[in-house]
Amino acid sequence: MERLAIHGGVPVFEKMLGYGHQDIDDTDIEAVVETLRGDWLTCGPATERFEESIREATGAAYVTAVANGTAALHVACLAAGIGPGDEVVVSPVTFAASANCVLYCGATPVFADIDSETWNVDPSAIEAAVTERTKAVIAVDFGGVPVDHAAIRAICDRHGLAFIEDAAHAIGTRAADGRPVGSVADVTCFSFHPVKTVTTGEGGAVATMDGRLARRVELFAKHGITRDRSLMRHSDEGGWYYEQLALGYNYRISDIEAALGASQMRRLPEFSARRRKIVAYYDRVFAAIPEVSSQLDSIPETTTRHLYCLRFDLGALHTTRRFVYEALRAEGVGVNVHYLPVYRLPYYADLGYDQGCCTEANLYYEEAVTIPLHCVMSDVDVEGVARAVRKVVATCRSGRGHV
Repeated sequence: MERLAIHGGVPVFEKMLGYGHQDIDDTDIEAVVETLRGDWLTCGPATERFEESIREATGAAYVTAVANGTAALHVACLAAGIGPGDEVVVSPVTFAASANCVLYCGATPVFADIDSETWNVDPSAIEAAVTERTKAVIAVDFGGVPVDHAAIRAICDRHGLAFIEDAAHAIGTRAADGRPVGSVADVTCFSFHPVKTVTTGEGGAVATMDGRLARRVELFAKHGITRDRSLMRHSDEGGWYYEQLALGYNYRISDIEAALGASQMRRLPEFSARRRKIVAYYDRVFAAIPEVSSQLDSIPETTTRHLYCLRFDLGALHTTRRFVYEALRAEGVGVNVHYLPVYRLPYYADLGYDQGCCTEANLYYEEAVTIPLHCVMSDVDVEGVARAVRKVVATCRSGRGHV
């Protein structure tokens, strides 16, 4: 049995391997430089190209690129008419923005528990959370694994709710019926942060098949101002004329970021294939370790994973999640934890949320560790991560799962 680095042994990696990392090549750099040398730095042709590339990849009829994924969620909620007095059902295992966007609108997030195997929001929990005040559901494709679109759609249709899909993790993923994520929910939100499959540095997008929603998204993302004559209330006074029709926000993306995004989107098939290969290897290796389990994905061949998380059976290993985390980091594996359930964040606790409201989410959080998954990883890196996990598990089995 190899001695763990945390116990004085030799680490698997000399340099820390992060759980996520952007993959930027010369083509991406050239695209940005070309924009910098051009006439437009914002609201120009690069943004149009980026939006078109997302439409092509997702099958969405309308796409508006915005400043970041949080902005995408905010304007999606505004476009759906969410406001004070409304409730929105949200998955708790997600980044805080998935719920914060509801609070921005003066509405109340209501957390529905996750499925114990997929770690996505459980449709039966959504159904149980619906009240006469419920206006929408925000369903998160956790790690890139698609939510149960059919079940959630049925619930939303039955109760007259907006179906907002938080696909920050899921660019390149398809639903169970084969449709690309982005063309299934009423509104779909994407993020292009550097750890995501496709990056713009900071950036996001809102996709929809509904022209009315698309117009509202664009309005709220751009100050509530329009030059569209079909929307203006008064006659056009000249080429300079515009009207503000709503209290919107400056959520525009720059052409510099969009140029990188459009270039990255051309590489999405490459990125997806590489991530699927890594996931398939991890799945094979970890299936042979009874003390760990991974996220259930019934259609991995059409999923583009953003995260690969493991749950450790800490009772069987006679250890703590903190030891597993620190031991893996000592091996040079830049593990993380995704996520602390949103209602357990101090801000939400101060709002009065029941810290035990979602049993499965709490159980998941206590056992979860995110391991590296990104396209900069070599096959040697991938094998090294698996080796480090095996080292830690073997040590814990021996009763030495402590510092």
